Amino acid sequence: MHPFRKAVESDDMDAATALLADDVVFTSPVAFKPYPGKAITAAILRAVSQVFEDFTYVREMAGPDGRDIALVFTATVSGRKLQGCDFLHLDENGKIDDFTVMVRPLSAAQALGEAMNARFDDIAREAAAGL
Repeated sequence: MHPFRKAVESDDMDAATALLADDVVFTSPVAFKPYPGKAITAAILRAVSQVFEDFTYVREMAGPDGRDIALVFTATVSGRKLQGCDFLHLDENGKIDDFTVMVRPLSAAQALGEAMNARFDDIAREAAAGL
């Protein structure tokens, strides 16, 4: 089990954040442009952990060199069931330097976007305080 999965399943966002590289790039399933940096990525992860209900990783896959990880999950947001995948790439130090999330179906992605947009001012403040 990848340490990021273990941290998330234990609801230990500090441990999850510690696994992020300073220059991590987070690509959201509901935002057009990626978010660069550890502070904003950590703030987004904390917010999404509050938005998702019944979050469960159901499968983990790794590339042959162990630097590419796919974590398939299920969750509920605003009453919509969704399936998703966290795609992680690890740098040479084992830190997550690329973090891409995809979710389906469209109605659940839209509900996720609405829920996260409602929190985005708080996310931005938390990220700014973390710098």
